[in-house]
Amino acid sequence: MSETHFNLDTVEHAASTPDTELPWAELGLTESEFDRVKEILGRRPTAAELAMYSVMWSEHCSYKSTKVHLRQFGDKVTDEMRKDLMVGIGENAGVTDIGDGWAVTFKIESHNHPSFVEPYQGAATGVGGIVRDIISMGARPVAVMDPLRFGAIDHPDTQRVVHGVVAGVGGYGNSLGLPNIGGEVEFDPCYQGNPLVNALAVGVMRHEDIRLANASGTGNKVVLFGARTGGDGIGGASVLASESFDDSKPSKRPAVQVGDPFAEKVLIECCLELFKGSLVEGIQDLGAAGISCATSELASNGDGGMRVDLTKVLLRDPTLTPGEILMSESQERMMAVVTPEKVQAFEAVMTKWDVEYSWIGEVTDTGRLIIDYQGEVIVDVDPRTVAHDGPVYERPFARPESQDQLQSNHFTGSPEDASRPSGAQLRQAVLELMASPNLCSKDWVTSQYDHYVQGNTAMAMPDDAGVIRVDQETGLGVALSTDCNGRYTRLDPYAGAQLALAQAYRNVTTAGARPAAVSDCLNFGSPEDPDIMWQFAEAVRGLSDGCQELGVPVTGGNVSLYNQTGGVAINPTPVVALMGVLDDVARRTPSGWREDGQAIYLLGETADELDGSEWARVRGHLGGRPPKVDLKRERTLGDMLVNMSRDGMIDAAHDVSEGGLAATLSEMALRFGVGARIGLGEVADRDGVDTFTLLFSESQGRTVVAVPRSEEVRFKDMCTVRNYPFARIGVVDAESGALDVQGEFSVDLGALREAHSSTLPRYFG
Repeated sequence: MSETHFNLDTVEHAASTPDTELPWAELGLTESEFDRVKEILGRRPTAAELAMYSVMWSEHCSYKSTKVHLRQFGDKVTDEMRKDLMVGIGENAGVTDIGDGWAVTFKIESHNHPSFVEPYQGAATGVGGIVRDIISMGARPVAVMDPLRFGAIDHPDTQRVVHGVVAGVGGYGNSLGLPNIGGEVEFDPCYQGNPLVNALAVGVMRHEDIRLANASGTGNKVVLFGARTGGDGIGGASVLASESFDDSKPSKRPAVQVGDPFAEKVLIECCLELFKGSLVEGIQDLGAAGISCATSELASNGDGGMRVDLTKVLLRDPTLTPGEILMSESQERMMAVVTPEKVQAFEAVMTKWDVEYSWIGEVTDTGRLIIDYQGEVIVDVDPRTVAHDGPVYERPFARPESQDQLQSNHFTGSPEDASRPSGAQLRQAVLELMASPNLCSKDWVTSQYDHYVQGNTAMAMPDDAGVIRVDQETGLGVALSTDCNGRYTRLDPYAGAQLALAQAYRNVTTAGARPAAVSDCLNFGSPEDPDIMWQFAEAVRGLSDGCQELGVPVTGGNVSLYNQTGGVAINPTPVVALMGVLDDVARRTPSGWREDGQAIYLLGETADELDGSEWARVRGHLGGRPPKVDLKRERTLGDMLVNMSRDGMIDAAHDVSEGGLAATLSEMALRFGVGARIGLGEVADRDGVDTFTLLFSESQGRTVVAVPRSEEVRFKDMCTVRNYPFARIGVVDAESGALDVQGEFSVDLGALREAHSSTLPRYFG
């Protein structure tokens, strides 16, 4: 059956009866969707079928408002991008060949609304869910990351959310024994009622270990194993994750899942043993939509059908109705397909790990998903109509009239509004910037996470990218970075998405890794608002064009919509996670200098690009146009950085992004507590900008590197051959203990560190 398209301009809603009085509306379906279910079935749905369609056709599970745009990620894939792609969009997570028979799977997803309602459990189960996606591909999870965005740092409710989310991320990840190697922490009033908790997991496997989610082979057995099914998370996908927050609606607290990381740790080891023994034919984690998702997707992806007896599901709560059992999003559960001859061996593994299981059905040749409960058929559907052929909306979208006014409101401020800031004013501006909520040290957050458990972490926060060793013998490894500037995307969604991609790309290449794949988490407001839908359409177009330009495929990801409260949406926040490959992690490049006397170079040019910058944020301004992005030059810069790192030409590298050159130099000096003497006069003259602009502009395509004296000739030759602008701007000074911008100001590293590190403890204790 083909997808059903609706033009939203023609969809009629019930006029006489309030939605809240209609059973299908309470479950998140529209009247037209309910009519479509009746048309598919040729009758009214049972209560269980209605529950199943409601969660699987929800925005969170079906992407019904975004599919028409997301197809660009597949349509724009080139042969170059396919080269190392082993599993692409459509499975639980993408898989990339990284060489020597090794493959990496990684994915980023959102758990935004649950983390506002119940911060600890929302964040914890976000980590647990993304880790199970990685397990289901046949991989061993090796690391996690967490891009986080909160409301204003001084808002009373931010305390509640920050403490809960950070504790949840750390509590679950640490208990699993997975290192947290990076992410982001941002504060902005636009996220006050809709914090963003995005979670990434990465896993490794041999090529032959890849597993896919399908139910094939008539007579094969279907088993549900792991934790028992309870009442937590019911309606999480359809009601909690697929609607805006509204004070007039009932509490959404019951829709938040409850996690048990120790049960998940056992589940990881149990699954890996099943994979090692080739004991499962197909496997699916139970996350959003629970059993509804696992049964319908396994059956739809297979070559037959499936019959399930819901009575055999092990329950924590015996009062659950069949619909609630189908919709429950209780955590730490997996579903697998097992051949009859391997049932005994499967049960032996369950017994070894003390994991509960129940044989709930079998694969059939009917092409139908049939679910029984207490001897009665409660679901009889074509599984594809549930899992894949849901409604597809072509939502109207248009560029907002207000966008012109926003883009014309350029930022012109400088310290004290002086036309030529003094050295003292520049020094104070640097200290103010480095103490600001978004550029201050995030140690208060990251110190609650374990970075080095398992012993394979080569780099982690605060370096530009996290680096994990995959192969002990060769040193083969991967680097990952997550990035997005929602302010840029608010000013220009197309350019903003490409700027997020460019920064993630730059961060991975500064570590010395060759970019290989992208996963994205697209966080936006309501798709029912044409202004928001325009932001989304432009961002996807920008990101898909950008990936094509850089030669890196999108392997999967997540869309999170309805991130708004009372009609006020978040800044559009398309978070880009980029994975790169290092042939040997011993050659990684850290983000700070250490060796006295090394030369400091700035790669790239600076223009007057302060719109959307961190300095503008500190001054309470949002307007104008974001920095220009040139992805061709970004690719050239990335190639240079990877080659320079591999050949030993650079010992440190740090991209220039939020906070501009001032933040980059400060962070490089603070990384290992080593000072530097910096001279900016020549490069300011070359680029035609004043010192203030050179320090605080956020022009793209720039990186600061530390070059050993013995490598300067080779370094300059490479820059010249590639026709990439470079300038020698200073020297590492291990004796001074200061960042000395000669002729302007000098700031002691102790004072800089105090400003940088005291902000979060001051607010959060």
